[in-house]
Amino acid sequence: MINQKYKATGIILKGSSLKENDRLVTVLTPEYGLIRAVAPGAKKYKSQLRGRTELFVINELLIIKGRSLDKIIQADTLYSYPGLSRDIGKLATAQYLAELSLALAVDEQPQPELYQLLNEHLRRVERLIVGESVYPCLAQAVFHLTAIAGLTPQIFECCLTQQRMIPNLSLANWRIGFSFEGGGIIDLDAVQRIQQNKNLELDAVESYNQRLPKIDYRIGALELNLLQQLIDRDLPSVEASVTANFNLEAAWIAIEKVLREYIQYHIGKTIRSANLVDNLYIEF
Repeated sequence: MINQKYKATGIILKGSSLKENDRLVTVLTPEYGLIRAVAPGAKKYKSQLRGRTELFVINELLIIKGRSLDKIIQADTLYSYPGLSRDIGKLATAQYLAELSLALAVDEQPQPELYQLLNEHLRRVERLIVGESVYPCLAQAVFHLTAIAGLTPQIFECCLTQQRMIPNLSLANWRIGFSFEGGGIIDLDAVQRIQQNKNLELDAVESYNQRLPKIDYRIGALELNLLQQLIDRDLPSVEASVTANFNLEAAWIAIEKVLREYIQYHIGKTIRSANLVDNLYIEF
């Protein structure tokens, strides 16, 4: 296997300096999952690999298999997402999605769905017009990437009762619980009924309560309505009559925060790039 050459198509998701002129990059490929490889001389001004090993550049790569690290010997650029580098907000959002993808990807295993999905959502972010919120695109991207990892939260039925939960958009104070431990939405009325059930023996009540998952968030009707639409390919739509009574941007920010903390809970990692997005956009 040593010195064996192979080809791969991949997007650069992480890079760092190695020695004086080399660059160490992490590439997400549909064929091999994550590849960590050295780009020799990539920091030199006249190197052909210099611009081709920057973040979010998609290349056709020719790589030599090494004992500890593979080596990129040729890179032909297919796309470079120019719109991301021109807008700091879009770039921060892309870094967030890259970091999440790195946490979810697997080394040396095909990852065609993750690769395709990440690029699809990066294109959506790149196409956002000036002043347009990143949060709808970001929330849906996180939801879709979470689904790829098999960690989709339960958003239609209560995790306790398995009863269908329909958001009541006519009530501004309508709330439902969201539990990271439980894996999705929780009917708060059901929790209250369980806790106040006078027909159970005291020790039985205490035993049941111990199994009740922690409620991490209480979200409103608009948040649940949008959350339940994230499973679709297109971005959720909301009627103007509904948004007149709710703060749509605040709802999207809340959804992204819930999904971010949910996935962090399950993968055991913090998405540090998310703070960049918060600092740029949150004004609520």
